[in-house]
Amino acid sequence: MVTYELKKAPGVPLYEALYRHLREDILAGKLAPGEKLPSKRALAQNLEVSKITVETAYNQLLSEGYLYTREKVGYFVERVERRPREAVPEPTAPAETPRQWLLDLTENGTEGFPFSVWMKLQREVMLDYGQALLRPLPNRGIPELRRAIARHLADFRGMGVDPENILLGAGTDFLYNLLIQLLGREKIYAVEEPGYGKIRRIYAAGGVQCVSASMDSLGVLPGSLGRAQVLHCSPSHHYPTGLVTPVNRRLELLSWVGTDKWIIEDDYDSEFRFDAHPVPAMQALDGRGRVIYMNTFTKTLAPSIRISYMVLPGELMAEFQRRLGFYSCTVPSFEQYTLARFLERGYFEKHINRMRKSYKSRRNAVISMLKQCSFSDKLTILEQDAGLHFLLRVDTPLSDGELTARLARVGIRVHALSEFYREGTAQRGYLVVNYSGIREEDLAKALRAVENLMKT
Repeated sequence: MVTYELKKAPGVPLYEALYRHLREDILAGKLAPGEKLPSKRALAQNLEVSKITVETAYNQLLSEGYLYTREKVGYFVERVERRPREAVPEPTAPAETPRQWLLDLTENGTEGFPFSVWMKLQREVMLDYGQALLRPLPNRGIPELRRAIARHLADFRGMGVDPENILLGAGTDFLYNLLIQLLGREKIYAVEEPGYGKIRRIYAAGGVQCVSASMDSLGVLPGSLGRAQVLHCSPSHHYPTGLVTPVNRRLELLSWVGTDKWIIEDDYDSEFRFDAHPVPAMQALDGRGRVIYMNTFTKTLAPSIRISYMVLPGELMAEFQRRLGFYSCTVPSFEQYTLARFLERGYFEKHINRMRKSYKSRRNAVISMLKQCSFSDKLTILEQDAGLHFLLRVDTPLSDGELTARLARVGIRVHALSEFYREGTAQRGYLVVNYSGIREEDLAKALRAVENLMKT
């Protein structure tokens, strides 16, 4: 008689425990192929469990092919091909432990996320929608969130947007790839020089030819666009230079577009303009329907909130539905409904106002400490009025590579502006300082480390 000691474990029913024991013995050969198992009644009595428990375990093994039955005879062990368990290879080298930096000026901060409000809204969504959260979504995203985004854009950016023209995606990377398919791989894309390198890599991976769009102190130079048919730009707060493109230059770029070109306006950081109102979005200035507006909640809420969106002109949205409408929405419904309520009830506006105040205070504190340090005469702060980073010019004879390497040796991680150039030549000695995650005590330690470095 088959005998097992069945212990009731949390979350594991007795039938599951019995199923596992029998399955292991079959795979190990302890129960031979063709061997008859005890009847359900007999095994139940022997193990002191219910007949239903045994029957459920047997039926599960039967459905998975470990058992077979003979009518009015009983259950028998099926012949199962047993594969030898492969040895797990030992790692050839120990996993690298990420370095703990004294000061990391390359990452944005994640403080200030409204956990309590977000959790409250999640509980509401679970109770109100229940099974509806498991159903397929509209490919553009739920109407509630698209309407909430449209109202936010009207209030904050002065944009009149039809919610039907808003398309949601799990991060801007996904949306960029959709645009490649929508606009066509045969088009030439212009990207800012210097610029965020990942954008160029995404386009290149999608089979798109990229050219560099030169910049001056006002932003992208229209005369540098040459053969380009699509311009990808960040006029509200350019990364890494921090430039804010004025209205006149935006209108020049819109004139370049005409009726046969496109502009992808990445407005990712426009919420954090501290000392003036945001400059009108290019989409709001566009009278021809040639601007594709993009934004994300990743920067304003948290990196793990992978909810981005783009506003397609009516012509492009119709084309998307016709050619690419088979794509499913990549943002879970749970997060969409939660964010919709977060926007509708004014929590997002309150959060932005709170974070804008907090980041402005942090920026001012960082700048003050830099201006008061012992080597302040060698530092010049640039483009500090918008966004979560600024440029720091360092008066030094060192090359950018030597400068960042020496700073790394004392625990300071920072990128030089020259790292963001692909074709042009950058001026030496400009560092990109992401200040949103800086703690004053860490900055103080870092400045002392630099002082010691300069002495040596």
